[in-house]
Amino acid sequence: MKMMGVVVMRIVALVGTFVFAFNVALAATPPITFVFGDSLTEVGNNNFLQYSLAKSNYPWYGVDYPGGQPTGRFSNGRTIGDIISEKLGISSPPPYLSLSPNEDAILKGVNYASGGAGILNDTGLYFIQRLTFDDQIQYFQKTREVIKSKIGVVNATKLCNEALYFIGIGSNDYVNNYLQPFLADGQQYTHDEFVQLLTSTLDRQLKRLYELDARKIVLHGLGPLGCIPSQRVKSKTGQCLKRVNEWVLEFNSKVKRLITSLNSRLPKAALMFADTYPAVFDLISNPTAYGFKISNTSCCNVDTSIGGLCLPNSKLCSNRKDYVFWDAFHPSDAANQVLAQKLFSTMFSHTNHSPSSIAPQPSPA
Repeated sequence: MKMMGVVVMRIVALVGTFVFAFNVALAATPPITFVFGDSLTEVGNNNFLQYSLAKSNYPWYGVDYPGGQPTGRFSNGRTIGDIISEKLGISSPPPYLSLSPNEDAILKGVNYASGGAGILNDTGLYFIQRLTFDDQIQYFQKTREVIKSKIGVVNATKLCNEALYFIGIGSNDYVNNYLQPFLADGQQYTHDEFVQLLTSTLDRQLKRLYELDARKIVLHGLGPLGCIPSQRVKSKTGQCLKRVNEWVLEFNSKVKRLITSLNSRLPKAALMFADTYPAVFDLISNPTAYGFKISNTSCCNVDTSIGGLCLPNSKLCSNRKDYVFWDAFHPSDAANQVLAQKLFSTMFSHTNHSPSSIAPQPSPA
């Protein structure tokens, strides 16, 4: 019992340290953020990959984004990252591939996310080009070298230590890998073996980020992938796929343990697991409680047999705010607003301060 008490106290201390670190960053100057992930957080990197098949740079994507034009975001509007940036009082970091190598903009944060990316390097291979999580970490290493050349080693280390790192990765390792019957991983591994492969790879990747001076890291858990439209169509009754959701819960549980382990192993590490599963599942299960009407299919009438993206010839729903999903995989702008608010509240639930009031507010567009 005494040992259990020590473990609990250690976890509480880590949570407190993480939240304190976030608020110090917010209270001083606007935080610098680095974003890693897949299409849920991409802001346009794949537009710069000539042969990538994982792009959203065509109508109707961006129809509700400022300017109404596609930007490479896989939504009719903003990503969750965009909305959290607004709440932090900063601009959403630009896509890495849009920046010239020595651009000063990197000092304010960068987005490395890429549609089709996964924890595993062979995930999303059939998209031809995408930035895997390893690729993204390698680009962050290059960014760090440029930052060192601009402001010196000491200041660069301080900047990277104090920056906030948001990571949303893993969905494609299921949707565009393990759950695809024609790919090797689904045939080669049991699910227990596959989760072990994912978490051991993620362990190495997060330690690499730590070696590159990242300290304050938020890792987003996976949502109920069995309930997204592309998976529901595999059910004869259009219901959520229970087995897929059980696998996701197992993955999330193992990653939570990994985060706890990394915090205990790495000095001054402040990693946080953001468990988004309950919030997303509740939004899908009880859409009317959040002002939505439909959560079992997408606003954009997609063809799930050829990818499930919203193509230019697709037909849109009459009221986009009624739908939780924009296409077969991605939430709508309105749903992202709900989920970002929940995530933001969770991240700062242990503090009496309001980060949004401390951070400078963005000017009206």
